[in-house]
Amino acid sequence: MRGASVKYMPIGVIHSCHTEAKATPIQPVYAAGCAGRAEIFPEYAEGLTDLEGFSHIYLLYHFHKAGPPRLKVKPFLDEVERGVFAARTPFRPNPLGLSIVRLLRREGNLLFLDSVDILDGTPLLDIKPYTARFDRIDTLSNGWQDALSEKAVAERSQREYKRSDL
Repeated sequence: MRGASVKYMPIGVIHSCHTEAKATPIQPVYAAGCAGRAEIFPEYAEGLTDLEGFSHIYLLYHFHKAGPPRLKVKPFLDEVERGVFAARTPFRPNPLGLSIVRLLRREGNLLFLDSVDILDGTPLLDIKPYTARFDRIDTLSNGWQDALSEKAVAERSQREYKRSDL
């Protein structure tokens, strides 16, 4: 299996007001009020049946504007290099993104969303409903992030936060 190719086709495209990575909120929890929509391609629209009953959904997408992958990165929350798999950076061996967003409503093949932290034009690979019954976990450890204050995290996660290496 090592070295085998895996191919995915987009099921749609994510539209948002975010056109630059530097001005995009970091993580959906800090993107409240950032509206967007997911346009699902017509051949997949039937798969949206019953989705409107969920308040939140997972969007899995392709970081189409990410730079080359790195195995060590400096996360936006830290000044220390960390392993890429211990960070939420787009510079991954497989540039896959995951966001939990609020589903406001569905109109045909369009999903209207809030808390969107995704660049406009991002290819959408999959949608899954967020279900608190299965997905909510009270974590015991958040790794290196446990040493950070909530105030510092909130400040660095805002749209105004600038990173020189993005």
